[in-house]
Amino acid sequence: MAPLPKPNGPTVEAILAAYEADAGRGFRPHLGASIIGRECDRSLWLDFRWTARASFGGRMLRLFETGQLEENRLIRNLRRIGVTVLEVDPHTGRQWRVEACDGHFGGSLDAAALGIPEAPKTWHVCEFKTHNATSFAELRKHGVQKAKPQHYAQMQVYLHLTGMTRALYLAVNKDTDDLHAERLQVDGAEGLRLLAKAERIIRAERPPMRISADPSWYQCRMCHHHPLCHEGASAERNCRTCLHSTPAEIGLWLCSPSERLMALEAQKAGCSGHLFIPDLVVGEQTDADPAGAWVEYRLPDGSLWRDGGEPC
Repeated sequence: MAPLPKPNGPTVEAILAAYEADAGRGFRPHLGASIIGRECDRSLWLDFRWTARASFGGRMLRLFETGQLEENRLIRNLRRIGVTVLEVDPHTGRQWRVEACDGHFGGSLDAAALGIPEAPKTWHVCEFKTHNATSFAELRKHGVQKAKPQHYAQMQVYLHLTGMTRALYLAVNKDTDDLHAERLQVDGAEGLRLLAKAERIIRAERPPMRISADPSWYQCRMCHHHPLCHEGASAERNCRTCLHSTPAEIGLWLCSPSERLMALEAQKAGCSGHLFIPDLVVGEQTDADPAGAWVEYRLPDGSLWRDGGEPC
């Protein structure tokens, strides 16, 4: 029998718990450019519709922080060799940000740079990433487009929306501190395809098809939506899981019964008139109130459940 691993001591546990407490449990307001390259459209829709919160432990949160800390180091590295690196947009004084789809899609650039030795007169979108040794070896062997298609898609969105024509992907091997620098050229067709994909997901009233009907499929196993998508778990109650709400202009959402535009906090709070989008209920719809006050379902065990209105 293998020996049991030693538990963390109270100091380590306290540190990790503090990371979890500080992280909060909020949802991302928009569909992010950093994830639009994900293969499963359904998981993107479930993210955008706030069906389940992603929860990370303290160790993973520290790992994310390591990547953020490395960004500052890479910026210093570039400046040391004479590259001009702008961490904020000079027009706004804030981090570079791009938006599309009425403000429901977007992301933030790590930086913009001028003076990259391979093309010193061309502005570059900068994307900084950290990798473990295995991931880094794949990156070096195949390049970012093949090895990290989600990162490639993220940069193509940034190129398309900023109007820049080149990107610098600067990666660090966390195990050895080796660096990999790769320059990418804008692909206009890919940028348009990704924006069309984002628009399709944002406007979809129903979740797209699963990437696989097999719950043991590797992409499904690793997805935090697995309980909802394959196991019949319940979605969270908020305005984005309600059949009465639709994405509207400037990143707001429209509640059809009240004809009210809802900002972020109102979307999180929801209201007593919430009715689940029927595809988020594991059951067969059997009846509905013509006035839209309730929807009735037959659950897998044969019982009836009324969402909204008076109980059955």
